[in-house]
Amino acid sequence: MGFTTGDFPPVDPVTFMDETYQERTKILSRHWAEYGFGTPKMVALIYIVKVLVLHVAIGVTIVTVTTGYSPFETSEWWNQPIIWQKFVLWTMLLEALGVAGSWGPLAGHFKPMMGGALYYLKKGTVRNPPWPDKVPNTAGTYRETIDVALYAGFITCLVLGLVWKGTGVEGGEHGLISPVILIAGLLFLLALGLRDKISALQARWEQYAPAMFFFAVYPITDMLVAGKILIVVVWVGAAFSKLGHHFVNVIPPMVSNTPWLPSKKIKRMHYRDFPEDMRPSPYGIRFTHAMGTAVEAGFPIVLLFSHNHTVTAIAAVGMIGFHMFIISTFPLAVPLEWNVLFAYLAGFLFLGPGQDLHLSDMGTGWLLLTLVITMTGPIWGNLRPDQVSFLPSMRQYAGNWASAMWAFAPGAEEKLNEHIIKPALMQKQQLIPLYGELESEVIMQQLLGWRSMHSQGRGMNSVMWNTLGDDINHYTLREAEFSCNAITGFNFGDGHFHDEYMLNGLQDRCNFKPGEFVVVWVESEVFTTNRQDYFVWDAAEGVVERGSWKVTDCIAEQPWLPNGPVATNVTWRKEGYQRVRYPKAPPNPNPVPAPGSDKEQVPA
Repeated sequence: MGFTTGDFPPVDPVTFMDETYQERTKILSRHWAEYGFGTPKMVALIYIVKVLVLHVAIGVTIVTVTTGYSPFETSEWWNQPIIWQKFVLWTMLLEALGVAGSWGPLAGHFKPMMGGALYYLKKGTVRNPPWPDKVPNTAGTYRETIDVALYAGFITCLVLGLVWKGTGVEGGEHGLISPVILIAGLLFLLALGLRDKISALQARWEQYAPAMFFFAVYPITDMLVAGKILIVVVWVGAAFSKLGHHFVNVIPPMVSNTPWLPSKKIKRMHYRDFPEDMRPSPYGIRFTHAMGTAVEAGFPIVLLFSHNHTVTAIAAVGMIGFHMFIISTFPLAVPLEWNVLFAYLAGFLFLGPGQDLHLSDMGTGWLLLTLVITMTGPIWGNLRPDQVSFLPSMRQYAGNWASAMWAFAPGAEEKLNEHIIKPALMQKQQLIPLYGELESEVIMQQLLGWRSMHSQGRGMNSVMWNTLGDDINHYTLREAEFSCNAITGFNFGDGHFHDEYMLNGLQDRCNFKPGEFVVVWVESEVFTTNRQDYFVWDAAEGVVERGSWKVTDCIAEQPWLPNGPVATNVTWRKEGYQRVRYPKAPPNPNPVPAPGSDKEQVPA
């Protein structure tokens, strides 16, 4: 991999799409194992510069200067409570604007490189309310003036919290952020979230809104202990979610995408017998649970209960290193700023002013309230994942996601560009000016190869194969997470963002004919059930099939399903439904060539 050139799959773009979908998946999953997305190192540098300049340098300047500190006198401000508060608001602001997590090429934003505010400040774009049938005046998928105003009001509150000096003296001579601003921000966020769960979760309310509430309401001692509880629940909740079957399939492709790791040998070690057996190797499984589950659960528990400064320091440094490792792998959706913030919080909360504060120092009422606020999401979300996003469930990167795979009859995908108001074209059209038509399609197929390396990807491929039959070889197939990014402005791996309600909103706009747009959608596994429930949706017909598959059956197979589709248990089919078929489109006699030359192109 070069600085400006990447590692494109070793295929002929002209003939690649003539291969069967099964063969394409085999080629691309093997290529991912050695090269990841194959992006040039320049892309990784862009992300690093963005984090260091925008999040760290500009962020430090803003939170210190507006508080009365010099940004260069780190020892004076790093452990001040108001700095903690402002760093949380600064990161939340960047997330909400769309310039932090799920930004750039690794999240499917090629041109422009952001979603967020470009979508949420524009009337007519797609929104997705969480409870449209329960909360009055929230139904519909068109963004209206009220949605734009709520989003703008929330952003304004975050900005005001950053630029205004602290009030009171409880947190020290510089005080704390005004509770009035924080409560106003929470109210705007609540109203926004009731009308559009996507923009609210882009702000990562499940992580930052509890902190804002603690900042606004709790006395300083209880606030610091509550901050400890919050971050430990996030860590331990994420570790708990990794105890199922899914997580072992997450880390190997994540490590494969690490730009600073050129060794193919090390990457191949994570797979059982590359390239024939792409299931996780014993080494990969040990590495996954040692670096993931054990560290993410063990060190935080030590931090919460330790009374020994040395032990606490070792555990805090361990968690800082944990977040630095995640940053270095550049995972898809790239939550880099979140990891930087949590690395800082590990130091601030456990080595700073809260070092000698423990659960016993917290009022009983505040402790009980904190536990309810922080633990409801993870408990509820693991027992009823159909009702809770995987983000407040704390299942980030656990592999147990609600997901979807989209299939378009030849040419039907263009309706998404023709009929949906959005600041960006669909990803392939974003890429064509950079790489040409044929090369851009190969890049889009890479994402399907990546998804096939995860447990639910094999299940979705199986159901789609059963649904389309041989048509799967010539239909346009898309990874729904990336497509959702182009349509709504944000996705962090949560299929709830592009659920049945949102899909029906797309059909209202695009009026797909029967069989033109088919979706396989799957819910997360309820903890320990070994079952994922799916439905098949035809745009013109609605849901046409429901069923489930066993998770263990999926993880036992290769990404390309050499033994055929994984077994499914069909529990319901729409009576009389027959999918309308569409023939393979004739080759485009004038495909858009790769710009610049005939040399092999690479994804950005």
